[in-house]
Amino acid sequence: MKKQIIIALALLVTSFSFSQKNELKDAEKAIKNGNYADAKTAIKSAEPLIGNADEKMKAKFYFLKGQALYANGSASSEDINSAIESFDKVVELEKNEGKEKYTTEVNETKQLMLNTFLTKANKALEEKNFSASSMGFEKAYRMSPKDTLYLYYAASTAVNAQDYTTSLKYYEELRDLGFTGEEMEYTAVVKETGDVEHFGNQQMRDLSVKAGTHISPKDKKSEAKTGEIVKNIALIYVNNGENEKALAAMKAAREANPDDLSLLLSEANVQLKMGNRDEFKKLIEIATQKDPNNAELQYNLGVVAAEAGDIASARKYYEKAISLNPEYADAHNNMAVLILQDEQAIIEKMNALGTSAADNKKYDAYKEQRSQLYQDAIPYLETTLELRPKNVEAAKTLMNIYSALGETAKYKEMKTRLESMQTGE
Repeated sequence: MKKQIIIALALLVTSFSFSQKNELKDAEKAIKNGNYADAKTAIKSAEPLIGNADEKMKAKFYFLKGQALYANGSASSEDINSAIESFDKVVELEKNEGKEKYTTEVNETKQLMLNTFLTKANKALEEKNFSASSMGFEKAYRMSPKDTLYLYYAASTAVNAQDYTTSLKYYEELRDLGFTGEEMEYTAVVKETGDVEHFGNQQMRDLSVKAGTHISPKDKKSEAKTGEIVKNIALIYVNNGENEKALAAMKAAREANPDDLSLLLSEANVQLKMGNRDEFKKLIEIATQKDPNNAELQYNLGVVAAEAGDIASARKYYEKAISLNPEYADAHNNMAVLILQDEQAIIEKMNALGTSAADNKKYDAYKEQRSQLYQDAIPYLETTLELRPKNVEAAKTLMNIYSALGETAKYKEMKTRLESMQTGE
């Protein structure tokens, strides 16, 4: 009787194995015919039995499961995630077994999937379909976990899609991974326009310089994105009304990295977002002490001072920013805005005057005062336009100033330039 039982069990196991093979053959045939629904059904039938299979059979099962779920790129987001897991399982199984029957094809399929995800993600980004772009970059990251930059792009595009739940999840994952995002940047100036262009690699940049279309090549390491990530985590908390969590996130990050200036600036931005302008100013001032030659910090202090109505301090900070970085376009532009903000008050005084001799004298004095404002603002506006040739507002303001000052030639020149900007010629 014992022999009969053993034989019966052996027959049962053989029956299971035979059933698995049949189901896998059905799945393989369906995949070849592009009938992925039937392939998934066959895989589902075989799955409860796969635990008893040998490593070779398991590898084949997960290989076919991955193909069935991926459905040649037409799968749902959930099925794609499962397909990636299945393909990874194949590689793991064959690595452990020391035989790679499916690994090469799996890697080729994964590379094809990765390229597809990146192509779709970039296309969606160009079309401003940020949700689809985020999904594509996230899938690309799952395919290639070493490329953490893809997850960063997924988080950033999720923010643009205003999907803060998703972006928070990705940002927190990046933070926990210790992602910094530092990389080499290769730039050169477009000879024709003067614009700075970024290149994907040094070779492409050097070829453009050699061709004569670009000049002034520069290599530099990009700034770490650590501060930006923590800042965005905190800002999402603020957006969700969870201010305490926001401040806790910033505090923890700064305690772990006390010398990281970017984190200090990020906390300052969070304080500004929360409406805590005094705290923002205090943190920026601490930052300027740590980095006194940082033009951006001086500029930010100028913005805060201007908004608080402290014009003298704002002017001092903007001037400092410009002295540190003469090509700081925003600082030049804001200096012009600062100077011209008194224009309306002068005009109102001029319009309120009568026609008496005394009033006429006052009118001339106010007119001269207004002209001086224009003269003071012109250099800053001209520099702004030189640094940003497509700045329509700067061009429009300059055109109006030239008209008010009676500088006809400059007015006509700026009018033509403005029309060219607006028509895109």
